[in-house]
Amino acid sequence: MNIIILDDYQDAVRKLDCARLLEPFNAKVFTNTVKGVGQLSVRLRDADIIVLTRERTQISRQLLEKLPRLKLIAQTGKAGAHIDVQACTDQGVAIAEGVGSPIAPAELTWSLIMAATRRLPQYIANLKHGAWQQSGFKAASMPANFGLGSVLHGRTLGIWGYGRIGRLVAHYGHAFGMQVLVWGSESSRQKAQADGFAAAESREAFFTESDVLSMHLRLHEATRGIVTAQDLARMKPTALFVNTSRAELVEADALLGALNRGRPGLAAVDVFESEPILQGHALLRLENCICTPHIGYVEQDSYELYFRAAFDNVVNFVAGQPSNILNPEVFSGPARAG
Repeated sequence: MNIIILDDYQDAVRKLDCARLLEPFNAKVFTNTVKGVGQLSVRLRDADIIVLTRERTQISRQLLEKLPRLKLIAQTGKAGAHIDVQACTDQGVAIAEGVGSPIAPAELTWSLIMAATRRLPQYIANLKHGAWQQSGFKAASMPANFGLGSVLHGRTLGIWGYGRIGRLVAHYGHAFGMQVLVWGSESSRQKAQADGFAAAESREAFFTESDVLSMHLRLHEATRGIVTAQDLARMKPTALFVNTSRAELVEADALLGALNRGRPGLAAVDVFESEPILQGHALLRLENCICTPHIGYVEQDSYELYFRAAFDNVVNFVAGQPSNILNPEVFSGPARAG
């Protein structure tokens, strides 16, 4: 069995403890990303099994049709919109799902919130250039003393989506003395209220009242572009918008325009519509936007957890005992050639 592990940007996977699980097999790791179907089909043409690093590579029907040997996609974490599940099933390719943890993305979210509100990236960057206690943010259009930063205590933390990550972030906010305000589905709001948090009276009130607003929704057709330019325009000029979930939750170009207009005054984002982003990306050029390279889950404990589960699924599949298969109906059809 030829096993290919894609998109290991930091060449970390082969150094994980769980990498020993694949030592008996012919496994190859790619540390760079290719996007086109043609390039991917060349890279993967001899693969019997692909291990996907989260959502870094799109698996489309067009690509699958060029990979007649492929039998299994082992997903780190849960399968998402990056995999055409129906096409996999039609082509006889099994998808094995893994496990995940909300801790690392929740902690990154909180790190970004604290860094942004205290202007840490700006202070650090300016100190390296010899400027003492200078954060920038002196444009006339900005609120008075915007560059000083602010504490979180006593301010309102808005959370859209009260799942595993959103719930953790809500509790972090409570520990810091923030007023937590939750928006989302009826069930999300009810769960938040059961935990002692307030539900926003309306979507409009949610955006208007939040000093920090953090997105924690899954991406699917109903949530794509769910945050509009009109929503962002309701935010305070001192407010912070945080997105560590999916860039596509926000209407295309809405955040860029909102930041240029000063409502909200700040943003911190870990996700982009196309990744890796190019050096000249518009958000990177804004002083009131903190950008990180989609590192919500990128830390050692999460990597061990995610890849161990994926590699266990690979070992089980090779042994004829497939585990955690998303589309088990593939086993009732004809086996793939190769």
